[in-house]
Amino acid sequence: MAPPSTRDDISTVRQMHQALVLHYMESKTQAEIAKELGISHATVNRLIKRGHQLGLVEIKIKSPIDHLVDLETRLVGLGGIERAVVVPTVSENPQTALQRVGEAAASLLLETIKDGDTISITGGKGVSALVAGLKPGRSYDVEVIPATGLVQGKHYTDVNHVASLMADKLGGRAYQIHAPLFADTPEQREMLMGVRAVADVFRRAREATIAVVGVGSILTDDSSYYDLHPSSSADRQAIERSGASGELLAHLIDRDGRLSDYTLNRSLVSLTLDEFATIPRSIGIASGPSKVAPILSAMRGNHLDIIVTDEATGLGILDLAEREAA
Repeated sequence: MAPPSTRDDISTVRQMHQALVLHYMESKTQAEIAKELGISHATVNRLIKRGHQLGLVEIKIKSPIDHLVDLETRLVGLGGIERAVVVPTVSENPQTALQRVGEAAASLLLETIKDGDTISITGGKGVSALVAGLKPGRSYDVEVIPATGLVQGKHYTDVNHVASLMADKLGGRAYQIHAPLFADTPEQREMLMGVRAVADVFRRAREATIAVVGVGSILTDDSSYYDLHPSSSADRQAIERSGASGELLAHLIDRDGRLSDYTLNRSLVSLTLDEFATIPRSIGIASGPSKVAPILSAMRGNHLDIIVTDEATGLGILDLAEREAA
């Protein structure tokens, strides 16, 4: 604290103290203080400013989300992402946790998009949670484009369905993909990717300004990856031998975020990870214990700009990174 100068006699300092207490501790306005102390409004203003100059005022802001902000900073410190958005884990119910994460991701998307943007998306539970959480205050002139082929069956695996819902909520336009997510062979994949209607959708997806994708688990029984291809659940040993740790755009990736040597990776009707990397802004959404390793893999591979998750998952990522570094 700076000592009062000779200009600040004891009477002035006492008056300064009174003004600061009334203003900061009793929340009185400067006009009310002036009336109570019998001085002018301008004098009160000068006293408060002088108190700041002398270091008589220390303002501390205690926020209920301080720990979340710290967790976000620590996640960014691991590398591979520019920003983390972490919401409190308010329930052990994974659906409730994902709902909160989806709402946070929806708010982030609305802060990010502008008229004229193209949004490239995957299907999945995380992206579906974002769509469910969208509450735009206006319509946006945007296009929503699938980044992968189609898997019919469950609503969240149907990227056309998810794209249509997002476009409807935003007031934009959705494009549809008319090709399966997995071709039977790599050769068939090349043929499908060459079909004009399919090629046009993927060209638009490559030119997107924003990507919104899920981050998938593949080594747990509840993994939605096994909803994508009927034979993948019977191929667990091959998946484990490939060193796969997670899934991004249906590509299996290893712990360092590199493409795994797994047969189905070569038959994917999807943007490649290199093509995905050219999209200027990418947002990944995931929560739950089974997503800890996949998110860390995606971060290590520098595949995403922003991760949206919950507190428990974020702490799990930090813990896993620490254990693997030991």
